[in-house]
Amino acid sequence: MKPWAVVGAGTMGSGIAQKIATEGIEVFLVDREEDLVVRGKERIRAMLEQGVERGLFRPEQVEAILGRVRGCVDTSQLAACDLVIEAVFEDLGVKRAVFDDLSKKCPAEVLLATNTSSFLVGDVQEGMRHPERILGLHYFFHPAKNRLVEVIAGKHSGAAQVARARALQDRLGKTSIDSEDRQGFIVNRYFVPWLNEGVRLLESSDIATIDAAARETFRIGMGPFALMNATGVPIALHAANTLVRAFGSFYAPDPLLKAQVDSQQNWELAGEPQGGETSRRELGLQLLASVLLAAGQLVDEGVGSIEDVDIGAQVGLRWAEGPFELWNRYGRDALLPYITALAERYELALPACLAEQHGAFRFCCVLETRPRPGLAQLTIRRPAALNALNPEVVAQLEEAFARVDADPDVQIIALAGAGKAFVSGADLAFFVAHQKAGDLAPIRAFTERGQALLSRFAASEKVVVALLDGISLGGGSELALACDWIVGTPRAMLGFPETGIGIYPGLGGTQRVRTRVGVGLAKDLVLSGRRVGAEEALAIGLIDELVAPEKLLDAAEGCAARGKQRPAAPQQHAWLERAQAFAGLRLEQVWTGALDGLPEAVQKALLKIRKSKAPLAVLAACRLIEDGAEQGLEAGLQLELDGLEEIFSTEDAREGLRSVLERRRPQFKGC
Repeated sequence: MKPWAVVGAGTMGSGIAQKIATEGIEVFLVDREEDLVVRGKERIRAMLEQGVERGLFRPEQVEAILGRVRGCVDTSQLAACDLVIEAVFEDLGVKRAVFDDLSKKCPAEVLLATNTSSFLVGDVQEGMRHPERILGLHYFFHPAKNRLVEVIAGKHSGAAQVARARALQDRLGKTSIDSEDRQGFIVNRYFVPWLNEGVRLLESSDIATIDAAARETFRIGMGPFALMNATGVPIALHAANTLVRAFGSFYAPDPLLKAQVDSQQNWELAGEPQGGETSRRELGLQLLASVLLAAGQLVDEGVGSIEDVDIGAQVGLRWAEGPFELWNRYGRDALLPYITALAERYELALPACLAEQHGAFRFCCVLETRPRPGLAQLTIRRPAALNALNPEVVAQLEEAFARVDADPDVQIIALAGAGKAFVSGADLAFFVAHQKAGDLAPIRAFTERGQALLSRFAASEKVVVALLDGISLGGGSELALACDWIVGTPRAMLGFPETGIGIYPGLGGTQRVRTRVGVGLAKDLVLSGRRVGAEEALAIGLIDELVAPEKLLDAAEGCAARGKQRPAAPQQHAWLERAQAFAGLRLEQVWTGALDGLPEAVQKALLKIRKSKAPLAVLAACRLIEDGAEQGLEAGLQLELDGLEEIFSTEDAREGLRSVLERRRPQFKGC
């Protein structure tokens, strides 16, 4: 793969370069002076060493990442790059000088991107050679950690170049949202008013109370004042000044914000929240009204979709819910009076998308695209939830699959996930809610509907291919296994964690993994819940092909050319002895039986299963695998459904599912 480059070795530039190098790509880190480049590399090393302290990296990984960062001051070296990202300070003249230099030295096929948050991409493009290859890639702080990137097409950007840039962001594991070229793009357009409204509320309240109201309403860790202190109060003022010039007085920075910046001090956060829950709720709704007024405007203008707005909030700002999800939670009747009053105060029209919305917003969770002739791609797009399956996702996937399956122009249906996961499993909050209510019928109905959908993949005359470029757990792995072919990248990882949360795989996991890799490995994978990396998955036949991310669609077409019938799983691999030992285990031996005579690796695996997994779930899964092997796939799938209510009724299932939401280790009792 060709190297990438980042021009500007400051905090943002070095962070972007760090992320690129971490993903295995050579990157030039460029600045005008050698000492600035050295400082940038020192920033990267410091960040990576913090990662070592937190157990995210090993020391040898740090050295490998740093080895992929090449410092330089000569932009002529960038001519062979795939993508060059400008990340210099926010001065239009400086940025244009950088792009003028890059336009002269880099051939037309090199993509050029600006990380600006203050200027229009179109303004940067003016007068440049080959402006069609210039676009915006707005990363969020800290770019080595934050997964969000806004992809902005300027007025001269070519559609093919923008699509290529978006694909390269996928290669980084970034979650991209598409924005029109307007000031603030998507996220800052509503986030800056949120900060500013917090300051305006000081007329009637205090910092501690406003921050507390924000934390409670938005279910976040920091309110607007704490966040401004963390990121820099002047940044909020600068962003507001940028927006007011484009959109008017609603976006104008409050005089108290200007005064705070002039004082060169952070906000004083000391003190206890005043008033009761009702008064804090009112403050929170006022903050939310400012967000929805701005978000509604940008949706009306076509700057972004409601899905992009909410993904931006959840992934980029780390809010628990996006603005339009919050509308759904609080409701039109509670919110519209506040939004209307705010709009009237600034002589603004109420956004049509809000005025005309009388119920809850429905979000598009499955994106249908046609990236190549004859190929329809269905991408599950809930990146903040790692694309977890819930009834709405299954319903939309059902609708989309039926649509492309009936299209005579489609020969290949590819399934993918947005962001760093394929599908992380089922949405456990759905299970827990119905457990608490004592109503397991919706869980049965959801699983039955999911199984019916997955069975349609095999019944289709089209070739169905799963594209795994990231983690696939539980229901995600079951979804992939229902496809005719599974193509993975080196980032692919599969697993069945259900026995560790008190249940068993119910969307065909105990059956289709067996038909793929045999009874022994099926028991090994399902009972232990261990995650299988890309290389092992390929070796045992759990995936069919391993390719670079940019080659996934090529591989899908190659699989389709061979039809729906894939070759049998390999008969010889490094895990064969382990597989044979698991295949021969008797049911009682799995949990309490003697381990003498078993291979050491299997003994260790069984001891770990007995220590950390739910006994009833382990035994049920083992029985399902064995019974399915005797009775066949269809009978095995029915057995999974028939046992659902029993397994979800156990105390271990209640404990296991809740432990995930509460982020603690479960304590299983075998009942």
